[in-house]
Amino acid sequence: MDTIASLFSFITTPVSWVIVQFHSVYGAIFGPDTGWAWGLSIVSLVILIRICLIPLFVKQIKATRAMQTLQPEMKKIQERYKNDRQRQSEEMMKLYKETGTNPLSSCLPILAQSPFFFALYHVLNGIASGDTVGVINDRLLESAQKAHIFGAPLAAKFTDSADKVEALNSSLTDVRVVTAIMIVLMSLSQFYTQRQLMTKNVDTTVKTPFMQQQKMLMYVFPVIFAVFGINFPVGVLVYWLTTNVWTMGQQMYVIHNNPTPGSKAQAAYLERLTKHVTHHGKTRNRRERAIVKAIVAKGRDRNEHERKFINGLNKAGFAAQADGMVIKGESAVAAQSEDGTPTTGAAAKRQQPKRQSKSQRQTGPAKATGEPTSLTKSDEPEDAKRAAPAKKDDAKSTGSTRSKAQSGQRKGPQRPKSPSKK
Repeated sequence: MDTIASLFSFITTPVSWVIVQFHSVYGAIFGPDTGWAWGLSIVSLVILIRICLIPLFVKQIKATRAMQTLQPEMKKIQERYKNDRQRQSEEMMKLYKETGTNPLSSCLPILAQSPFFFALYHVLNGIASGDTVGVINDRLLESAQKAHIFGAPLAAKFTDSADKVEALNSSLTDVRVVTAIMIVLMSLSQFYTQRQLMTKNVDTTVKTPFMQQQKMLMYVFPVIFAVFGINFPVGVLVYWLTTNVWTMGQQMYVIHNNPTPGSKAQAAYLERLTKHVTHHGKTRNRRERAIVKAIVAKGRDRNEHERKFINGLNKAGFAAQADGMVIKGESAVAAQSEDGTPTTGAAAKRQQPKRQSKSQRQTGPAKATGEPTSLTKSDEPEDAKRAAPAKKDDAKSTGSTRSKAQSGQRKGPQRPKSPSKK
């Protein structure tokens, strides 16, 4: 482990300098030799690093969602070229290039954080062995060795012997109790963070191997933290527990405000957004307008939660527009219906015809509207009655000619037959 840590010695001096600067601030408040001064210095170092890594965290979210979207296509490629590994890899790389995704982007925050982690481990290991590291001189080294966090020295480990712990002015019981509690909290926070991601912020409509892989990591990561945690100094455990808590809170914020499409978190978010829009009649900020704009642009490709959101706005008399704005009822010129087609009124309903009574159906529509009714059989003039039989005879004659024409005779004038040869 010391060999690995020494590879990151180039960043040891900046990390030690940041810790010393924070220690000078907290030392003036709590005392320079206290565990609060050194412990809060490590916590502040974590917060500073994680703030600098926020852009990478945003890229990680985008990369993870892009990978979830590509899982069906990746599965097709694997099934199509299951006997040709080389062609399968080529098609995968082609798919990544066409969609602009990178599988390693989801690991960027961890990879970027690892040099700081190993540099901090190198600094604390130097404090435990009595060596000056970076900008930590002999005076600061003596102060750090006196610092205790809940009775455990800053540089003590779970696996340290009793003699080494006594040299740091502490007892083996205090060290093992404090480190065991920190390791358990570190593993639980990692498990909860991954479980929160799997249960709330994953598209449940797509069942892919990626989801099975994430479920496996949900149980593997806490075990890894528990195994390696017994070899970490108390200061490193403080660092890792702080970064896990930061990740958990950061992910809770993302799930609450920018959930993955198709997930349970999106259903809860769109339900809250529907209540707000119907109450205030508008979206609150640019982020909400961007989400509404993306939903409208999907058209018929919307998922179940997005269709429910659009349908809920229409029922309340509102219409989501292509620019992300939400407008009221009759002024909505092109409101989007739940199937993605435009309508001319958000709350327009189909009008059913009035049901007529039996007397109205017998008399007909003319009497119902007040117009003069048609002549009955008794009111017909005598000339019309006399003309009726003639019409019947005409119909018979036309029917007979029609039947003759159908029996094989040609209509119209017939050509004269040629004289037979004798």
